[in-house]
Amino acid sequence: MNFIQLAEKRYSVRSYHSKAVESEKIETVLKAGWLAPTAANQQPNQFLVINTADSLTRLAKGANAHQAPLAIIVCADKSHAWKRPFDGHIMAEIDATIATDHMMLCAEDLGLATCWLTYFDPEVIRREFSIPDTLIPVNILAIGYSADPTPQPSTRHAKTRKPFIQIVKYNSF
Repeated sequence: MNFIQLAEKRYSVRSYHSKAVESEKIETVLKAGWLAPTAANQQPNQFLVINTADSLTRLAKGANAHQAPLAIIVCADKSHAWKRPFDGHIMAEIDATIATDHMMLCAEDLGLATCWLTYFDPEVIRREFSIPDTLIPVNILAIGYSADPTPQPSTRHAKTRKPFIQIVKYNSF
């Protein structure tokens, strides 16, 4: 499958089998996040793997991971992120988001389902997992085997996405 086919196939799954994700697949997904580019190669990302019953229960206090058997809390350290000199914009959250996307697409390639979560209480997540103040919990990636009774067809993009011509401009707005 080529990249566009992979991207078309992936969708946010909100129903998972309880089957644990194999450790080899977890390591491969994490490696994809580790390989993700970061601004000026500052590598501010930290990945917290949540895959025990206790940690998943604690995760549920601050986020709905849809009963996925695995979640990765993607954090970024602002103090280790590149800052654009022109306006001082810190790239930490962008770097973490790129890593999340790499892991999400890698998981799909491995036959796993994902749901990218940004609706969570960061203070609850920080407290439950002793996340240091220097780190920002940016995203949570729920991962597992889909139990979705109505998987989304890859043709859905023509109906659910803005028209391609509406979002692409060449040389000027």
